[in-house]
Amino acid sequence: MKYAFAKRVRHLQSSAVREILKVVSEGNVISFAGGLPDEDLFPMEGIKEAFEKVFSSGKKSLQYIETEGYRPLREILIERMKKKGISGYSADEVLLTTGSQQAIDLFSKVFFNPGDIVLTENPTYLAALQVFESYEAHVIGVESDEYGMLPDDLEAKIKRYRPKCIYVVPTFSNPAGKVWSLERRRLLLKLAQKYHVVIFEDDPYGDIHFHKDEQYWPIAALDEGTHVLYTSTFSKTAVPALRTGWIVGPHQIIRIMSQAKQANDLHSNSLAQQALYYLCRDFDLDGHIDKLIDVYYARMTMMLNELEKANLPGLSYVVPKGGMFFWIELEEGMNTTEMLPKAVKKGVAYVPGAPFYVGRGKENALRLNFTHSTPEKIQKGMALLTAVVKEESRDCKLLE
Repeated sequence: MKYAFAKRVRHLQSSAVREILKVVSEGNVISFAGGLPDEDLFPMEGIKEAFEKVFSSGKKSLQYIETEGYRPLREILIERMKKKGISGYSADEVLLTTGSQQAIDLFSKVFFNPGDIVLTENPTYLAALQVFESYEAHVIGVESDEYGMLPDDLEAKIKRYRPKCIYVVPTFSNPAGKVWSLERRRLLLKLAQKYHVVIFEDDPYGDIHFHKDEQYWPIAALDEGTHVLYTSTFSKTAVPALRTGWIVGPHQIIRIMSQAKQANDLHSNSLAQQALYYLCRDFDLDGHIDKLIDVYYARMTMMLNELEKANLPGLSYVVPKGGMFFWIELEEGMNTTEMLPKAVKKGVAYVPGAPFYVGRGKENALRLNFTHSTPEKIQKGMALLTAVVKEESRDCKLLE
């Protein structure tokens, strides 16, 4: 039978990362592909105790709750965000979502008509591009360097395209792992205010911060509650399976997003939200995050050492100051998409860089995750990857 799908499904595509993970899971492969935290570091006892407190609180814990989410957790999030300089909001401006991914989806649902313009860094978070395109928005990439969007290109594209939204991941970005300078953050906000554009600030990695002596203020902390929506998640710092994220921003936008969520799923998992409330209240979550930082920093350093030791021709990268990723560019002429099957066959996987770009991407780029593998696996996997890259480089030169 031929099914009459809606026209918008033509914009739906499988995630390159998810497709790679399917292949990797079928064999004995060291994977640097997924953006996964290490399950061996999950706070199992803290989570278990938190759920026990939920169930001991009575039958009402199993009932429906308001769409915006479990209010005590929203109130705790207000206090946690204040530590990042994000203030001036009440629990009524916080919406709990099924991961921060749903926050991107709900915002897109209520904000974009077909053909509306979104400006974004280039490269940027692949799943955000999928969401924007699924709502038939037109995404335009802005030229960027390691400090953020280039000011001249950003203003020129705001003037030319009149975007409805500017989407950014300014702190330990996915995929590039970079940190915007404070100057670039302030400039973006100034331009958004001047031209009346909403900024969507995605911050899933901000707590995985390797250098506590350096302060990276969210753009939302510089705003007066009018132009910035800020979203984050517990998936990287507690556990992904609870699927709980949140978004805070101007009251009117959050209210409309809440109405859209009512039509979507009524509310996100309330058991998970209640458990997270007790985890935040009674468990030393910040102490747990500090332990994660120590482990992930050591793994990042191990991967950095292996990159330096490899001495690959044309190699370039920015040393991550936090987050979960290295963004690598190999010598010109290399194609990491074509190289991937050879790497998997040798026993190592990564994500090619091209899918993260708006339009035609750099074929010689790739993303490596350093948080999910032990130091031993990082050392072994990087040796395998180095061998594949050198072999591919020799083959490219022979074809010239």
